[in-house]
Amino acid sequence: MTARRLIIEADGGSRGNPGVAGFGALVRDAGSGAVLAERAEPLGLASNNVAEYSGLIAGLQEAERLDDRAAIEVRMDSKLVVEQMSGRWMIRHEDMKRLAAEARVIAKRIAAAGGVVVYRWIPRELNKAADALSNDGMDGKSITRRPWERGSTPLGVTPQATPDEPQSESPVEPDSQRLEQPADAAAAVWDAAPAARPGQTQAPEPPPSRLPRPKQAKSGPVMGPGTRIVLVRHGTTDANRDGRLAGRSAPGGGSDDLNADGQAQARAAAIGAHAFLGDGCAGDGATPVRVVSSSLLRAHRTGQLVAARFGVGCESESDWDEQDFGGFDGQLVSALSASDPELLSSLRIDPQARCPGGESYADLARRVQEAFDRLVAAGGTIVVTTHRMPILAVLARVLGMDLEHAWRVNIAPASLTSIRVWEDGAALVEFVNDTAHLR
Repeated sequence: MTARRLIIEADGGSRGNPGVAGFGALVRDAGSGAVLAERAEPLGLASNNVAEYSGLIAGLQEAERLDDRAAIEVRMDSKLVVEQMSGRWMIRHEDMKRLAAEARVIAKRIAAAGGVVVYRWIPRELNKAADALSNDGMDGKSITRRPWERGSTPLGVTPQATPDEPQSESPVEPDSQRLEQPADAAAAVWDAAPAARPGQTQAPEPPPSRLPRPKQAKSGPVMGPGTRIVLVRHGTTDANRDGRLAGRSAPGGGSDDLNADGQAQARAAAIGAHAFLGDGCAGDGATPVRVVSSSLLRAHRTGQLVAARFGVGCESESDWDEQDFGGFDGQLVSALSASDPELLSSLRIDPQARCPGGESYADLARRVQEAFDRLVAAGGTIVVTTHRMPILAVLARVLGMDLEHAWRVNIAPASLTSIRVWEDGAALVEFVNDTAHLR
């Protein structure tokens, strides 16, 4: 059964900080953009941050009330709240610790029921509906609107009030006025520009980075959804845990399976990828998502869990295998650093360097680029479960990085990296090393 996708937009404010405070939150159906619930409340004297966390909690409560098994994306223009709830920033203020803990309790209940909650920063201009509700709260208004509870309206459609229905204290404004954009804008942001991250604004169209133009490419920029490729690094193995060089060929290195932590990570990555993509190409539901894995066991196990979440099969392609480290495969990195530091260092800066009997980065990059080009040519949406070096090779190509700079990018186990490519060779890195689903 396909998980329902919901979007929470939340905000809070304080006139004085601390001062007269209030919060606002709403829940949308991700497919239609319809508003399913709205909340606003005054908070008395409080800070901006307390108000923002209160808006988050209200949004989570309404989403849980709607469907506790849903894939929920929380969108806020508070970088602080998004980063703290994603686990990247510490929380020091006691009031905020208490509110964050309350929010996490709700998120854990949703996860236990089979849902997932992820957090995303958005620019303030895309959070105007929640901002308007928070201003209602600061004005002393208490608002609770749940159109779906009226009974006769299918979930996901906001009904129109009839003349004999009592009006709420603050009448519902049309979505076009609240958002200053089309009614389906929320769905458009979910599907077409899901890469907004703290400190970033929406990506320009057409995308700026360009791959080598395909032979049959049209002249001029090509619009449309293009091809989306989501790269998932496999979950943790015992070799990763022990600090070994885990490559393509050695027992205990290239052929090892996911450990218990790795299996849990892979399941979480599957949930995160499904929450991001839904079941179809660019969210249209028409083209099933493909799942392709490397031929190595740890990546293929991860691919099987991802594919099961999408209800499709998992294809295997050896060109997505990890780099072959030859005689170094499966060896402790600490031991290699002591015995042959020069070679270990050269692997990070010289694309032609190779371990005895192994493969150079240049060799790896050639096969990965061929595999990547095949997926781009096929089109649609593809999830690839693979390894750190192949992901770095793709990013290096798209962003024009050399090996030394590519090594500076962290690709954590079970992380997600998304890239879109268009027929004219344009490409856009939507996000890198997303691990919000693991927290």
